[in-house]
Amino acid sequence: MTIKVLLADDQALVRAGFRSLLARSKAITVVGEAQDGDEAVRLAASTRPDVVLMDIRMPGTDGITATRRIVAGQAVPGCRVIILTTFDSDEHVFAALRAGASGFLTKEVEPAELRRAVLAVAAGDALLSPGVTRRVVEQFAHRQDLSPGAGQRLAGLTSRELEAVELVALGLSNNEIAERLVISPLTAKTHITRAIAKLDVRDRVQLVILAYESGLVRPGGRPSS
Repeated sequence: MTIKVLLADDQALVRAGFRSLLARSKAITVVGEAQDGDEAVRLAASTRPDVVLMDIRMPGTDGITATRRIVAGQAVPGCRVIILTTFDSDEHVFAALRAGASGFLTKEVEPAELRRAVLAVAAGDALLSPGVTRRVVEQFAHRQDLSPGAGQRLAGLTSRELEAVELVALGLSNNEIAERLVISPLTAKTHITRAIAKLDVRDRVQLVILAYESGLVRPGGRPSS
């Protein structure tokens, strides 16, 4: 299956460069190019890409806002967004994750890494490592008020699923979660997959954000209990 990619960047040369790099993979095809956030939202609805490579800073509607609209809308179900920017700051990473992005790369990314990132995100994986995600979310979690709604959502999980979500938020991998809970890695993955489905979040990154917003895990990597 060919992965359809939409490019969103206000610089034509940047878009041309990414198009050329992605063309080297037979598994990827570029279905459109947008020069601002509004155009990205419109083209996403018409071309129905699997992945959008989205610049953060564009004239008019920026990449964070466009990401939020694409992810929240019903026009492109399952579409995932990778944020591309020259600004490698935790604050930009956090804003992108809160908007629903599945990954974050700087524009200095190596060609092979860019193609791997598109393939990984299209397959449903989060692009940031658990440790990086935890560091970013922790840094900004203390600025946010706890969300009662987030806590209520967690109430629908089994005790095992709740433990798995807590450990995901603490930055543990599936194998580490399995070891901590004395279960198989496959069972750990199953608990996480079910939690993602029940909570209606896109991936592990969104699980981490929800765990902090609900108070399940507190800044500093401490469980709430």
